[in-house]
Amino acid sequence: MKIFINKINNFFTNFEALASLFLRFGIATAFLIHGLNKFPLPPQGLIEYFDLSPALASFVAVSEVSVGVALIIGGFIKNPIGNFITRLAGFTIVILMINIFAIAHADWFINTKLFTSEQIFLFIGGLYFLIKGNKS
Repeated sequence: MKIFINKINNFFTNFEALASLFLRFGIATAFLIHGLNKFPLPPQGLIEYFDLSPALASFVAVSEVSVGVALIIGGFIKNPIGNFITRLAGFTIVILMINIFAIAHADWFINTKLFTSEQIFLFIGGLYFLIKGNKS
């Protein structure tokens, strides 16, 4: 049994670097989709539903798209600049998600709705990249 467990562990050790890559592309894709769905600018849905100014609503849309792009690009740059871009993207995600929780989903603190939504996982993904950067 121990030999079998070691073989399984060794097999997956070869793929550890892919785990961060899958998370990176999943989080980035989610932000790209959310941001692109707010185009053309200014996003009328954000303006009307949340009573945001056109400038702030446009900033949110551009920020979401930008963070998705930055997270992907940061992953391909294997030096301190890529690490910084990844951490900056993570920081931006955390700030965006805190504001989304506070403004759009204030009624979610702390209940099952929060923990069954994709938003909490986007927030956790942002924390992950803020803390970990590009380290594999």
